[in-house]
Amino acid sequence: MAENKKKFFDKVKTNEYYVRWGKNPYTYVTAAILLSLFQIVTFSVTRNPWGVSNAFAYWGAWVFEALGGSVDKWYFFASSGAQSILEEGFLNHAATWRNIGVITGALAATLLASGFKIKKIKSPKQIVAAVIGGLMMGYGARLALGCNIGAFYSGISSLALSGWVFAIGLFIGAIFGSKLLVKYFM
Repeated sequence: MAENKKKFFDKVKTNEYYVRWGKNPYTYVTAAILLSLFQIVTFSVTRNPWGVSNAFAYWGAWVFEALGGSVDKWYFFASSGAQSILEEGFLNHAATWRNIGVITGALAATLLASGFKIKKIKSPKQIVAAVIGGLMMGYGARLALGCNIGAFYSGISSLALSGWVFAIGLFIGAIFGSKLLVKYFM
């Protein structure tokens, strides 16, 4: 059984299509074209630009409500449309399916490219840096009403000034965060 499995994966790894589309990295131009096509299809099907962070807010609300909490009076969920999305449920939310697709697609691409590795944590500082960085990114995405996908990529592609303002903030934040990371966590 293990021998057949090994033969199968050896055959897949040498397949010309796998090597071209799954193993070798895409050029920046190819990636940009694919992202643009994905944005067009997303907008055509859902009538909303591509976004990621709002779905995570809904996921948190669904979990919070499943544990007995209520988000009815929270500003974000009291706004127009948010309550109806919560009532529709997890599996009827288009952004949820997109996020699940992005997560499973990234995992599949990593596995197909033999890029998945479990690395040893070198110090507790790495955990602290990851937790602080994740909290700052999540909080920033809520303040900016979107993440780098919704506020930046979708903003610029729809010719919104807010996308360019977000780009400036993103650039400054990346410089600031990198300097903090090097100074305190490396």
